[in-house]
Amino acid sequence: MADALRFAYDKDADILDIALGRPRPAISREIEDDLFVRLDPKSKKVIGFSILNFTKWFKDLDDVRPIPVTAHFSLSRS
Repeated sequence: MADALRFAYDKDADILDIALGRPRPAISREIEDDLFVRLDPKSKKVIGFSILNFTKWFKDLDDVRPIPVTAHFSLSRS
């Protein structure tokens, strides 16, 4: 089964974290201002993302801000 996609928002720090699966150690790399990708240190596979200053990124619904990420989704069956 694929890893669950987990979202966590820290309102005080204004950071959105998106994780694939359980929390685990990672290497963070900034790929755009305030956008970090988290990589597994051994496999170098993407295991999550962090968006700093989240409300600035999406302050206006008319202001679309693309994130340079390709994803593959499927419906999990419980």
